[in-house]
Amino acid sequence: MKLSSYISVDCVVLGYDSEQLNVLLVERKLDDKVNDSPFEPDWTLTGNHVYLDEDIEEAANRVLYDLTGFSEIYLEQFKTFAAPDRLLKPKDQVWLKSIGMDPLKRVVTIGFFALLATQKVSLKWMGRNVKWTPVKEVGDLAFDHNQILDSALIAIRNKMRHEPLGFELLPEKFTLTQLQQVYEQIFDAKFDKRNFRKKVNRMQYVIALDEKQKGVPHKPAQLYKFSREIYEQTKRELLEFFV
Repeated sequence: MKLSSYISVDCVVLGYDSEQLNVLLVERKLDDKVNDSPFEPDWTLTGNHVYLDEDIEEAANRVLYDLTGFSEIYLEQFKTFAAPDRLLKPKDQVWLKSIGMDPLKRVVTIGFFALLATQKVSLKWMGRNVKWTPVKEVGDLAFDHNQILDSALIAIRNKMRHEPLGFELLPEKFTLTQLQQVYEQIFDAKFDKRNFRKKVNRMQYVIALDEKQKGVPHKPAQLYKFSREIYEQTKRELLEFFV
């Protein structure tokens, strides 16, 4: 298939591992035999160019599968990035030349985000190194991917005020501590434990189970689950964490 030289997709894949919020990164390597330029490997978001015969959503799903082996993952488009200087860093120029693209041409990328519990998926070797990295430990990424990551977090926060996206990051059964940690890490804020749990207890769609954690080195905590059916019946305009 032929690539569309000037349109790409970049996916901000966030995962929660019961302790911290992580973003999925892909290693970028290059043996630059044409320019004989030094190129130390670095990291990018999951992304690539769009084929001429596919739509944007198909491209995002293909890219994610080709780089990670993930399939049927929820992806949501959140923003377009088209600044004229977004690919002008020296390493990015070398990279573009290496794949046969004019480094002076503008490339427009469509940003997507995905939220998932890392326990639900396993990274597969698909020809490129991929890794989970704590969001707070992400260094300088290639291209404008730090900006894309920051914009994705803003979009997710805005949506999480209206929709229960936080539960996408949790396993099917979770503790209230895990639920609070998810929201604290997404919003980069601390919530009062007592008030947080009072609000959760008023949410009919967060169901207490007659089960507790197993195999933990501390006192097992009660487990809960999220009911989308009940949420749809009882939802409000804003989630109560933030009113």
